[in-house]
Amino acid sequence: MTTTSTTSTASATTTTAESEAAATRRPLPGWIRPTVWAPLVVMLAVLAVLWQIGATTMPYLLPPLPAVGETLATQLPYYLQNAGITLVESLVGLGIGFVAAFVLAVLTSELPIVRRAVMPIAIVLNVTPLVAIAPALVVAFGFGPLPKLVITALICFFPILINTAAGLRSVPQPVLQVYRTIDASRLEMLVHLRIPNALPFVFAALRIVFPLSIIGAVVAELSASGSTGGLGTVISTASSMNQLAVVYAAIAILAVMGVVLLGLISLVERRVLRWHRTANE
Repeated sequence: MTTTSTTSTASATTTTAESEAAATRRPLPGWIRPTVWAPLVVMLAVLAVLWQIGATTMPYLLPPLPAVGETLATQLPYYLQNAGITLVESLVGLGIGFVAAFVLAVLTSELPIVRRAVMPIAIVLNVTPLVAIAPALVVAFGFGPLPKLVITALICFFPILINTAAGLRSVPQPVLQVYRTIDASRLEMLVHLRIPNALPFVFAALRIVFPLSIIGAVVAELSASGSTGGLGTVISTASSMNQLAVVYAAIAILAVMGVVLLGLISLVERRVLRWHRTANE
């Protein structure tokens, strides 16, 4: 009986130790698991094969991938310099659009008369083809970077305005009533209630407009005369000279820039919105 009891105790101790070790063992990061990265790798391989087939059958449309890689490798400083110009234009334009949209969103949420005056104009701007007004912006603001910043800001303006205004107005009425019962001022409700409640909406808009700002800067460089740099200018010049490899190399860099910006804003969102349930979704 004593031997059996000792054996049972040792077995229980071993099981407990194994359970504790299993509990403290950290799971592998998702990107290490083949089920996470293998489908993407297979898809990229399939797309590369299809690209090469297309480059063979339609050389006037698609350049061979080795040609794209060669121009990236041999002229990387040239591409990075122009990518820096486009990135600065996109971020500055995004900053201008964000400040203007956020201020207007606050005003429209607090003052219904401002909402009735501003929202119809914002909708008109959203459906207006900005490429068509780019020449007018050049005439108005000259041949410097200002027209590109204006176009980028206008492209980013509407999603930020709509999402932020929706977030500011989405506070539950019972919560508002609690703040009113303690005689909180409108400024206190705005700072401590409405703006924190709107942050998930703001980050949702930023996930849209960060990559969109890159598109806006490139569209501005393509459509606004007087461009002296940027990947849009590279694409325009290479297209006029039928240099498809250069065109697609610039497009590849733009895609990488968009993905990196989207990843950065998603990382910031997780850090800032740890308290919110959407940060873990």
